[in-house]
Amino acid sequence: MRYFIDHDQGDSIRGWIVPDNPLAISRVAVSVEGRRVADVAASLTDETFKRNGWHATGQCTFVLTAAEVPGLPNLPRVELYDVDTNVLIYRRAPPDGQVPLRVMLINTGIEPETLLQAALFPHFQHCYFGIHKLPDEIMTCVLTGSAAPSAFLSGAVTIPRYENYMTPDLMVTAILLQDPYIETATRMRWLKARAGDAADPTRSWRLGPLAEAASFADEYDFADAKSLKRFFRMLPEPAYRLLYNPLTRQLGTRMPEDRLHPGNSIAAIEILARVGIVGHKARFPAFASTLFDRLGITTPIPALPPIPPETQALAQRLKTVKAVEEMVVFDVAMSDAVKASVDKSWS
Repeated sequence: MRYFIDHDQGDSIRGWIVPDNPLAISRVAVSVEGRRVADVAASLTDETFKRNGWHATGQCTFVLTAAEVPGLPNLPRVELYDVDTNVLIYRRAPPDGQVPLRVMLINTGIEPETLLQAALFPHFQHCYFGIHKLPDEIMTCVLTGSAAPSAFLSGAVTIPRYENYMTPDLMVTAILLQDPYIETATRMRWLKARAGDAADPTRSWRLGPLAEAASFADEYDFADAKSLKRFFRMLPEPAYRLLYNPLTRQLGTRMPEDRLHPGNSIAAIEILARVGIVGHKARFPAFASTLFDRLGITTPIPALPPIPPETQALAQRLKTVKAVEEMVVFDVAMSDAVKASVDKSWS
């Protein structure tokens, strides 16, 4: 699915949606204050879509007026969703208090940055979280959404693949690193917590290839040193990809299935240097202060919740397992470099 918003003139909103099915007629759902008020089909034909091979008829353009949405000129808040995918394609909101910037918070952990997402959400017209889960065509539309000059995007994006959409002239980029041993422990516990889903045929599809990794993790006792060593010695491929230098993989490769070589660590460092705001969770106040100041947000900085004791304990045990050192060697180098840089800048 592809989409674009041509204009919002108050009494008229015009845009287009090209559905995945080239024979289908796209529909846009209109929501006001959380309540669906209209379901409008594309009514205009554009031959460009046919020439590009995107659609069989070119009937992809919709126009919303007071006839389709009663009271449209006077509605301060309107949301438009693609009916087929339920993806938000446009949000009208009062401009007061909005940050007039496009911002990308690059998630590096397996858990989303919910604390920052919640803190920044009220300050933007558009917000998209977990954008790495979107299909490539939809994600490209989100990244290039010129109709949304106030937008907050967040997700574990593979940066080399989309870096051309995240240049400084297009958006503010920020990345928050985690201690690699803490992140490895978090990912291992994440896998074990989903063993039940992996064992249930009605839910295992949600995990994709990680279903095998979750079932595998459930067979090991992470509190036992010998069990930990066997765990890393017997890792199946999906678990290995999840745990082997994930930060380097995210910054230094273009596709999730790409093999990771030492040269990728050099590429990862170069890309990290091009991110606008770089921080570390161990130095969270410095990162949050810099980000909020860049965005012109004056609200108090949220307090980072403590790391769960179980995760901290597992991270300490991992430091005694020689096989883990190789699994995070590239990520440790970047993590230490960022902490040293922050300490030097804030000392």
